[in-house]
Amino acid sequence: MAFLNYHHLRYFRAIANEGSLTKAAARLRVSQSALSIQLRKLEESLGHPLFHRANKALRLTETGRMVLDYAESIFRTGEELMSTLDRHSPGRTRVLSVGAVATLSRNFQIELLRPLLNRPDLQLLIRSGSLRDLLAQLRAHTIDLVLSNLPVKRDADTGWHSHLLAEQPVSLVARRAKGQKPFRFPDDLRTTPIVLPSLDSNVRPAFDLVLEQAGIRPIIAAEVDDMAMLRLLARDTDGVTLVPPVVVQDELRQKILVERHRFPQIRESFYAITPSRRFPNELVRELVRGGNRL
Repeated sequence: MAFLNYHHLRYFRAIANEGSLTKAAARLRVSQSALSIQLRKLEESLGHPLFHRANKALRLTETGRMVLDYAESIFRTGEELMSTLDRHSPGRTRVLSVGAVATLSRNFQIELLRPLLNRPDLQLLIRSGSLRDLLAQLRAHTIDLVLSNLPVKRDADTGWHSHLLAEQPVSLVARRAKGQKPFRFPDDLRTTPIVLPSLDSNVRPAFDLVLEQAGIRPIIAAEVDDMAMLRLLARDTDGVTLVPPVVVQDELRQKILVERHRFPQIRESFYAITPSRRFPNELVRELVRGGNRL
């Protein structure tokens, strides 16, 4: 039986991901000739060419594509093993690294993470970014889970799990004012400016459908893809703002804002996205269970 040299496999993976020997050699800090020799040895060991070579370009063969898929799985498993062993080292403070989509409500994040705050045995790391960037970090095991208001597709390559943590109806809110008349939905939206989540929001299509069915063309003052900015605009605008109440819960409690209309049929969803892991992080399980009680 042929022996698989994992150093050769690591070099092949770097070449495939970089697309050239030159870039891979620079990344690995080895000479291009040495890298070429290691690649040739791997091909000889496997008995198949892994790249089509045309001038200086390298393109994976069908076998090369299959080998790369296995290599990615092998090295992900290794990274997961090292991450798991590091967490379980005696005497080490446990670490939970959470990625949060930049558009997610900060208030929701605080409520979810509150039970983990101020624990002497735990270091909590929170990173913000786009869903795409955070999923890349999740795949590389540099974060443990991603908080998002959208689920992600599960397939054979990723194995993501989207845990539904909570759902909240959305509301129209406005600044509190003396002598406010009752808000007549939907008719008052013919003359009242409205601040809306962007078209990327999971609640926006449902809201647009409600207005279309009512024959209303709203006066849109602003469209915002960030919940923190939506909260600020709700405080400053003269019109109404479509927002999950959790985003402006402090303003509602302090009566800076008032709820003008609630949409029980339109709901904002909150998810924890986790990968399939052989050694699940118990802190992730604890957080997901706590989220289900929100």
